[in-house]
Order: sequence, then structure tokens, then C-alpha cells
Amino acid sequence: MLNSILQGTVRTAQFAKQFSLYLLAGTFMALVWANVDWPGYHHFQHWLLMGSTNVTVHFVVNDVLMAIFFAVAGKEVWEAMALENGKLRGFRKAATPLLATLGGVVVPAAVYLTVAYVNGDLAAVSRGWGVVVATDIAFAILIARLVFGGGHPAIAFLLLLAIADDAIGLVIIAVVYPQGDIQVGWLVLTFVAVALGYGCRALRLHSFWWYLLIPGSLSWLSFYWAGIHPALGLLPIIPTMPHAETDLGIFVREELSRRDTLNQFEHWWAGPTEAILFLFGLTNAGVVFSQLGPVTWYVVTGLLLGKTLGVTLFTWVGVACGLELPQGIRLRDVPVIGSIAGVGFTVALFMTVAAFVPGPVQDAAKMGALFSFGAFGLALLMAYLLRVGRFSRDPQVVEVPTLVESH
Repeated sequence: MLNSILQGTVRTAQFAKQFSLYLLAGTFMALVWANVDWPGYHHFQHWLLMGSTNVTVHFVVNDVLMAIFFAVAGKEVWEAMALENGKLRGFRKAATPLLATLGGVVVPAAVYLTVAYVNGDLAAVSRGWGVVVATDIAFAILIARLVFGGGHPAIAFLLLLAIADDAIGLVIIAVVYPQGDIQVGWLVLTFVAVALGYGCRALRLHSFWWYLLIPGSLSWLSFYWAGIHPALGLLPIIPTMPHAETDLGIFVREELSRRDTLNQFEHWWAGPTEAILFLFGLTNAGVVFSQLGPVTWYVVTGLLLGKTLGVTLFTWVGVACGLELPQGIRLRDVPVIGSIAGVGFTVALFMTVAAFVPGPVQDAAKMGALFSFGAFGLALLMAYLLRVGRFSRDPQVVEVPTLVESH
């Protein structure tokens, strides 16, 4: 009986990982908590963990722990771009999702500003254009797996687009919504950290802890001291870790048998990453359902309509100019990818706090970020109409259930 209970627990845990239920659970708890006891939820977000310092729960989750998530996601993107058989290897293939990223930044911002101008609100809400720029990586990948299936190359395309999207979003926060002066000089330490990473590799250090604790910590600190969001601070270290020669695909099961440092890093952090995503949802997703306003619909329009149009148009133009789509992706897949990129949610929530002062406008913008979950319905509808993903008459391989697998 005990064995049956253990097997059931394992199956439940795997199911929860397959559909990102840990992240969804954290999000649901945050929404309930914020609407039932907002003062208590706000106190939790800003609870000091180290006495009189500024090390709060929000800081630890968003700035420290999420660096691990970005590193795991960045590992897959780097392999897809740099290794043999990588879906994004080669300039013409990698350039296509990056061009799509540009469309997913410029067009949503233009749609937001245009709709606000037509409605006569541009002066009051113009700072909010940055809210519609970024993509929520975790939810976007979850939706993409549900729409396309885990093995579809569209996920690698979307992952690179989303990471680049968020990188641009973090630059926008630093430049457009500065909280202080940017200290570019500290980025010299990033190059030192990368050199240390390659030094560890030259010394044949196999354990990923050498790379994470020494060059990784230095790279994270360089981002933090430079005034750039440190959640991306581990990305420069990823290429320095010893790695396989070929890429098997995006988050595929076969990687579990590989013993190189980079894959060991991903395997070890598989379980903790789920816990990190739960904490991320719990810490960031609390929105009070108390304020709707015009800016709510500006944000929704920018994310859902703007992202879909921007990613689609720029990708199609790039292909027409000679760029390549990764193998397995067709032009009719692109509008669905663009619509999925419209889920801003937690990242958009972060941007609203930076863009607007606390009050009705900020609350209304947060509601728009929450409503960007409509990207899921839009993506399903478009996939059905265009007969792509799970609705395709010639389906791709779809059996890769989890974002990151463990042994």
C-alpha cells in the first residue's frame, strides 16, 4: 500500500510539473490572498528577511531565485543556437525569432499609444507603453506546450523570443523608468565572470557548482550593481559550462542521460525550479479586482493584438527578405506564436509598478496584465482556424511533458 501511495504521489507531482500547476497554484493563492486580505499580502511581499536591510521576500524571489529559472531557460536557447542540430543554429535561423522580438516590442507599444491617443488619454497614460512589451516566459511556454505540444520547434522559437523580449523589457525599466543612475562600469565584472567561467572549464572542473557560485555570483552582482535587473545575471555564464556537442531538442527526455556539466545543472535544478515558479506566482500575482479603467483595455489591446500583429508581420518580412524559419515551423504557425507571446501577466505586472505611481491608473493597468491570459483563448482559436499545433492534420511530435525533467 505504501508503494502505491508513493507511486501516486510521484504521478501527481509529474502531472503538476507537466501543466505548471505549481506556478498556477501560486498565482491562484496570490489572487485570493490579495482580494481577501490586501494589507496582509502586501506585508508578505515586503517582509524583511534580514532585519533592517532591504532583503525582502519580493527581492529574493524576483531578483535572486528567478535568476535560476532564466538560466535554465537560457540553457535551452543557447543549445538551440550554438550546438550542432540546434533548431536556431545559423544566423538566418536565429535572426528570425530576434526580428520577431523586435516586432513584438515596436508594434504593441505603437498599438497602446495609438489607442490611448484616439481615446484622448495619451498624456495621462503614455508612460505605460512599456507594460505591453514583455512576455511572461513561464506562462507562454505552458500555453505553447498545450497548443503545439512539448516537442514542437515553435517552443524553441518562442523561448528565444520571450527571453529577448524580457531582456528588452528590463532595459526599458532601467532606461525609461529609472530608479537611480545606471552604473555601466560595473558590467566589466561580467566579462571577468565569463573569463573565470572559461578558466574553470580549462581546469576541467565538472561540477556546475564551481560555475554557479564563483563566476555566476560575480556576474549576478555585476548586473545588480550596474542597475540592470539581476534576474538575467546568470545568462552570461551558461556558455562557459562544459556541454554536449549536439542539441537533442528543447527540454527533451533524452537529455536526462547526458552527464555533461550543463545538463547536470538543468537536471539538479528541475525540482527547485518548480518551487521557484510557485513562489514567483505567489509573490507577484496578487491583483485586487477593484479597478477597471481605459488603461486596462489599452494594455489588453497592446498585448493581444499588438503582439500577434508585430510578431507575425516582422517574421513574414524577415522570411521574405531571405531569413529562415527553424525546421518544422511554417508561416501559418507564426500568428499563433505571436498570440501566445501576448501573455504578459507577471512581467507586465512588474512593469506597471515601474511605470505608474500607486493609484487607480496603476491598478487598472494591473487588471490589463491579468486579462492578458486571454492570449490562451486567442491562441487556441487561431490554432484551430489555421489547423496548426494540436489541430494540425500533420501533427508534430508532442510528447515532452515538462519544462524541466528530473531523474
